[in-house]
Amino acid sequence: MFRRRESVPFTFVAEADRFRSNVAPPPRERAGAGRILGRTLVGLTVVAGLAGSLLFGLPALEPAHSPGHSQQSQADGR
Repeated sequence: MFRRRESVPFTFVAEADRFRSNVAPPPRERAGAGRILGRTLVGLTVVAGLAGSLLFGLPALEPAHSPGHSQQSQADGR
């Protein structure tokens, strides 16, 4: 709960944690319409790629139907 102050050899090190700058950073630049459109297209491309890989990959993940299980053996009929 209480921070213990340890002695340090340099005073500026001890006061560094209390220092707050009075200089504000410059305001952020607004993104233009082209940049927003580009980000949107990249996002849609990534989402479409993931959806396409899921669409084409799901049939490969399904268990394969082995031909021996679906057909009757000819030895059973004789």
